[in-house]
This record gives sequence, C-alpha cells and structure tokens, in this order.
Amino acid sequence: MKLVILDRDGVINEDSGKFIKNPEEWVPVPGSLEAIALLNQSGYRVAVATNQSGVGRGIYDMATLNAIHDKMQRALGQVGGRIDAIFYCPHVAEDHCNCRKPKTGMMEEISRRFSIDLKGTYGIGDAQRDIQAFADSGCKTILVKTGKGEETLALGNLPPGTQVVADLAEAVQTILAENE
Repeated sequence: MKLVILDRDGVINEDSGKFIKNPEEWVPVPGSLEAIALLNQSGYRVAVATNQSGVGRGIYDMATLNAIHDKMQRALGQVGGRIDAIFYCPHVAEDHCNCRKPKTGMMEEISRRFSIDLKGTYGIGDAQRDIQAFADSGCKTILVKTGKGEETLALGNLPPGTQVVADLAEAVQTILAENE
C-alpha cells in the first residue's frame, strides 16, 4: 500500500495564528485539494496527522472540529479526492501526551491502523514539529513553504534529506516523479 501523511493547517488549508475555529475559517490552499485527488487517482491512500490544541484550550469543541473536517472532505469530494483517515491530537503541550507532534504517537497509530511500516512513507508538513515527527517515524520528509513553511525553512534545523517545495501541489508532483 502506498500512503502519504499530511499535516492539515498550512498544508491543506490556510493557517491562522488564532486557530481555525469553525468551518467558515477553513479555506483550502490553492491547488491542495486537486493535489490530494491526484494522489488518490495515482493509487495513494492519504492520512492527516494534525495537532488541534484548540480543543484542549476550549477554543472549539469536538463537534466543531468534526464540522471542519466534514467541510474538508466534502470539498475534496467535489474534485474527486478523499482523505482516508484523520488523526488529531486535542491536547495542549502541557499535557505531555505522546500524540502531539513532534512526538510520534499519531504516526505510530497511523502505522497500526494501516498495517504499514512508515519507513519510506512520505510525510508533508509546514512546521518543524511536523517534519520532526515524520522523520522520527521513518518517513521521507517534505516541507511546504505555505503556512509556517517559510519560517520553518529560515530556522534551518530540518532533518537530513528533507525536500523543500512551494506547496502541496509541488510535493505531490515530486512524489509521483520519484515513484514512476
């Protein structure tokens, strides 16, 4: 099975320093939905691994998070795409959980659920914590410059082998070209 793991905010949709608090604030990055559809059409399964501390902070509730994800799935469906599974960490950093990126708990759960070794699986994110969690899980890492990507790139502390691309559309083209 071919699998790609994506961060959500800043990769699939526009990011906000004040959280994506409702479905109306969820706006796709141009070309991201079509890129996911292309992955699907090329035989890839797609999982999302996203920190959602807004739940733990009481900024939004689970019903709202589910409504945001429903909007994302509906928008993907309109372009022929889908996300096979969404994994999220609702905790705040002070909870010291194992699922909050940069820790690898979500990736371990993805590995179990899909019965796949993540070595060689692509992980695409815009923040250092995404890339670190993916790298520590054995994924091939791709940093997109959307969202926090430019800031992350400027910090210069990326795991060895991390590819840097403009956006999710370019990341998907890179993946497809490497696996022809």
